[in-house]
Amino acid sequence: MEPNSPQPGGAGCVPNDLQEKPIVWSIAGTDSGGGAGLAADQRAADAFGVHLCPVVAAVTAQNSVGVARIEPVAVDLLDAQLAALARDLPPRAIKTGLLGSVAAVETVARWVDRLRAEAGGADGERAVALVVDPVFGASTGAHFADAAVRQAYRDLLLPRATLITPNRAEAAALLDLGAPASPSAEEVPAMARALRSGDGRGPEAVCITGGDSPDADGMAIDWVDTGHARGWLALPRIATAHRHGTGCTFGSAAAAALARGFVAADALVLAKMATAAALRHGYAAGAGAGPVHARPGFARDPQNLPQMSFGEAPRFASIAAGVSGVSADDFGLYGIVSTVEQLQGALAAGIRTVQLRIKAPPHADGRWEDDLRRAAAAAVAACRAAGATLFLNDHWRLAIALGADGVHLGQEDLAALGESGRAELARSGIALGVSSHSLWELARARGLAPRYIACGPVWPTTTKEMPWHPQGPENLAWWCAMAGRPVTAIGGILDPEDVFEAARCGAAGVCVVRALGTDPAALVPPLQIALVRGRHAVPAVVPELPSPSLRPVLRRPESA
Repeated sequence: MEPNSPQPGGAGCVPNDLQEKPIVWSIAGTDSGGGAGLAADQRAADAFGVHLCPVVAAVTAQNSVGVARIEPVAVDLLDAQLAALARDLPPRAIKTGLLGSVAAVETVARWVDRLRAEAGGADGERAVALVVDPVFGASTGAHFADAAVRQAYRDLLLPRATLITPNRAEAAALLDLGAPASPSAEEVPAMARALRSGDGRGPEAVCITGGDSPDADGMAIDWVDTGHARGWLALPRIATAHRHGTGCTFGSAAAAALARGFVAADALVLAKMATAAALRHGYAAGAGAGPVHARPGFARDPQNLPQMSFGEAPRFASIAAGVSGVSADDFGLYGIVSTVEQLQGALAAGIRTVQLRIKAPPHADGRWEDDLRRAAAAAVAACRAAGATLFLNDHWRLAIALGADGVHLGQEDLAALGESGRAELARSGIALGVSSHSLWELARARGLAPRYIACGPVWPTTTKEMPWHPQGPENLAWWCAMAGRPVTAIGGILDPEDVFEAARCGAAGVCVVRALGTDPAALVPPLQIALVRGRHAVPAVVPELPSPSLRPVLRRPESA
């Protein structure tokens, strides 16, 4: 069998016109009412432009008000469906829903192992993602899984899972906690940690959804625990009676995003977006709760982009959807320099937004700190005299003490500050610029409501080694349209054409480092002209979906 392996992530690798159709298998139950199960999975797949292979694991007799009967299909029939697909339509991702029996769980586990082995050893785990949506019951009260089935999930599916997406009650059932039907938000992070650890046999990533748990001040919050990020994904709760199939939509959307090459943390941002849009487009069908309706275009609506918390406290900023671009703030050419001499040269050439980036040496001492303070003070004075805006990189307390206009921080630095440090930074009122390189970092940056969000690297850069693929102008245009804050473009911007393209994408600031060269007076004027040209050019097209910027990893190099 020739495996349908995922293409490497990165701008341009996943076509944004969605003509490519990655294959996703959904092994789940039918819903004769058309609301949940394979019907919802198909709508989610269509929203992502992937090809869904619907594998029937169970048949239900149900309508919008209840489930009358559940019948798992014969195991040999389930196996025959999977064998037929494997010969012709091997998957990039598999999503499980209602399985209904221990034998079905065992069959799925065998096929996951077989497909991954044929896709190439350990890399097969990356090539064939497994998303487990543990469907143990219906919102109407019907139960789909007994103790033996739940144990089979623990023993066979969780150790193989790339991602699991239980709601709080399902997470408690997987942990065999005997807990209340819906654990509190305070309990959820520890539950996710317990699920991932699993004595070494847990899933790679966990998202415990909370849309059915109204305990977050009007926000629908889902706890994400992955190798890249932990935190609450949050959007304002959508008031609707039509929410049948929400969990199926979320799990299938995550599987579709994984099939398109996104890492789990980014896939969950897209799943949250698709589910929010599906809730907004739900409709009545019968006397009970109507179905949610995922459909294309969900990722071009800024109100669907969530925020993400830095810690376990679900605290989020107030952000007006769609506030982005130069109408909110125009930083123009944004010069990034490492010495006061370079800063003075940039100011003399007409640049009016500057960042002083002086990195601490491995063994910084008091003398280095004195030198840093002198340089920062000189930069503040020079920018004041020129009427320019100064952001100091990293050294936020020094920036506050010296009266700099703002501070720029990377997300690892912000995470290292802790809750108290971030609160102190917010109370200071100093303008904040935040780096973002992927969807989950964009969501987390939004949670701080910064002055601007940097998107990068836009093009390949040798300034420093990065684990991210270049975003490309397509992702930059998407960031600018969706961020809800002004966006600055950074990374690989070397000449006037790069500046023109970044401005055409809607960037409120275009960061230049090496482009300043040793003679800013000669090099900056053409860049300024290109910036103005880009501002007045036909705007870049915003893609229907962004492209992946992080390469999937096997098992978990932990981060904040």
